[in-house]
Amino acid sequence: MKTKLAAVTVLVALLLSACNRNTKKVVGVIPKGRSHIFWQSVHAGAVKAARERGMEVEWNGPATESDFNGQLQIVDAMINKHLDAIVLAPIDKTAMVSVVERAMKQNIPTIIFDSPVDTDQFVAQVATDNYRAGEVAAQRMGEILNGKGKIAMVAVQAGAASTMAREQGFEDAIKKNWPGIQIVDKRYGESTVAQSLKVAENMLTAHPEVVALFGSNESSTVGAAQALKARQNTTVKLVGFDAGPTLEADLRAGLIDSLVVQNPFKMGYDSVVAAAAKLNGQTPEKIQNLAPRLVTREDLSNPEVQAQLNPDLKPYLN
Repeated sequence: MKTKLAAVTVLVALLLSACNRNTKKVVGVIPKGRSHIFWQSVHAGAVKAARERGMEVEWNGPATESDFNGQLQIVDAMINKHLDAIVLAPIDKTAMVSVVERAMKQNIPTIIFDSPVDTDQFVAQVATDNYRAGEVAAQRMGEILNGKGKIAMVAVQAGAASTMAREQGFEDAIKKNWPGIQIVDKRYGESTVAQSLKVAENMLTAHPEVVALFGSNESSTVGAAQALKARQNTTVKLVGFDAGPTLEADLRAGLIDSLVVQNPFKMGYDSVVAAAAKLNGQTPEKIQNLAPRLVTREDLSNPEVQAQLNPDLKPYLN
């Protein structure tokens, strides 16, 4: 009799534990990739927001930022699991439309972050004002070149809306405000350091008159910096985008002139906050733009800048 009672007690405890787990809402967060420090910061911000609201994050993304088929499969799997909400950074603005609309039709609130998608069927969008960020980079480029010279762009990937907006903002601002600066070449690094290094080297070889490069994301800037480093004693200037230990070291050393940075921790945090608000019957702001920040070597001693560049991720990712 005692054995049966003990077994029943254990069973009841397990059932109660399962019920308690089931009351905690789960938000699926899908980045474009997993390798860059940018996405790790997004992950940490998302976890912080979820913990504060008694929720859980299910984090999964493709290995590379060009694998939109892999990302489609991940989103499909999360829809099929009937997660409470989905937070997605679309790799491709058109390829991801179908799964975003399917999630919304199945009453799974979907938050878009980092990069837009070609549909208005989402709850909210949290992203850097990327066109403005491109303009900020162009302004810095114009100033350091005194308004003249030939430059080249290490772009990211066709179809990636966020980086395309940065590149367009940069090109438009150069054309409008700095007519003495000519963009002589633009090639895609396909979201990898290796390809960005290759195209940067090829452009520098094809155009020895180039006096500066613009890299429009983390991998393109790292690749461009490596190309300049290999040439040694080059006078070519580099304005880049995003942050990370390698980029910060190159900025401190003077290899990189400046970086236009985002706030990925806040992006992840605000995205989950928007999802939680919707699940609680509220209506979050539809378009939430985050301001870009220009960082120079001199700015690295600013505590506020350091807090943005190097948030403490360990409490959330361990």
